[in-house]
Amino acid sequence: MASFNRVILVGNLTRDVDLRYVSGGGTAVTELGLAVNDRRKTQSGEWVDETTFVDVTLWGRTAEIASEYLSKGSSVLIEGRLKLDTWETDGQKRSKLRVVGEKMQMLGGREGGGGGGSRGSGPARPARQSQPQGGGRGGYDQSSGPDYDSYDDGSFGGSGSQGAADDDIPF
Repeated sequence: MASFNRVILVGNLTRDVDLRYVSGGGTAVTELGLAVNDRRKTQSGEWVDETTFVDVTLWGRTAEIASEYLSKGSSVLIEGRLKLDTWETDGQKRSKLRVVGEKMQMLGGREGGGGGGSRGSGPARPARQSQPQGGGRGGYDQSSGPDYDSYDDGSFGGSGSQGAADDDIPF
């Protein structure tokens, strides 16, 4: 029987990123807390917000990028797979379902509004995306995607870090 294990989540980080390195190989790893919001209508017609908290593990270059650019409250898209961890503590069997992130896309702008802030200046640019190139538990090489250092070409009518005004968008 065939199976398929893919997860795509968009949410906000619940805590700052804590980057660690695995002993031995020195592979980077981080555990993210992600809050994913869902809004639905009840039978009585009122809207109810429901938040789901998901633990996400990132490996390699993806973990390093998350540590460098993300902080508590950052909006992010994660694509990966579900993994069930099981262990025993004091005779009690425990389990936890988590997501092993294989791709990450940073959403929103940089802190501080117009591209300034504590992480440099200049125009906000699309986030880099990291993808696994091989198998294994995080021991794979990852590419950081295209280089967007000179992304702002002014094609949306904005100048520099101001971006496009709502009136300039053709749809």
